[in-house]
Amino acid sequence: MKLVCLGDSLTSGYGVFKEDCWVSLIRDLLKIEVLNKGINGDTMPGMLSRSYRDVVKNHPTHVIILGGSNDFMAGRRLKLVTDNLTEIIKESLNEGIIPIVGTEPIIDKTLAERKWDGTVDYDKINILLNHYRNWILDFCTKNNIHYIDFHHCFLEKSKISSNNSLFIDGIHPTKTGHKLIAECIIKFFNETPIK
Repeated sequence: MKLVCLGDSLTSGYGVFKEDCWVSLIRDLLKIEVLNKGINGDTMPGMLSRSYRDVVKNHPTHVIILGGSNDFMAGRRLKLVTDNLTEIIKESLNEGIIPIVGTEPIIDKTLAERKWDGTVDYDKINILLNHYRNWILDFCTKNNIHYIDFHHCFLEKSKISSNNSLFIDGIHPTKTGHKLIAECIIKFFNETPIK
């Protein structure tokens, strides 16, 4: 098994040490080859434009696709994001690669306004992220595509502990947040027969 992780700053590990990024954590825990193809600030069109180079040409058996928040923060519409995601999924399937789509964690509005950018309407972004999550769950279920609901993982965890322990700035996960993402992925692989 060989896994490519395609995404933005949530995948690249913005704000944490490389060894604390969820990609490094799952590499160590699953004992498989895992490539981190996350780029800070990337969008779904950007991910689509490089998916052949970063995913297909590396010949993985699986790809985890995680992105979308930057698109919504840039004012892009939901349909553009879902259209690009659909194309990445199709390309993976056409190349015999098993896609696993991740839902984006919700943004901590209070922390993001204080530590990231106070001019962004995070309520609107969270509404879009929720619609995006619902679209992913529906699309993946109807098309027999695997998904991991990070959105749900973060919501459940935030009910137990302070949300501030999961985010550096309301958007990017802390070491604890990355550990949570890794735990959700390990649980998925343990429960889902996809090899």
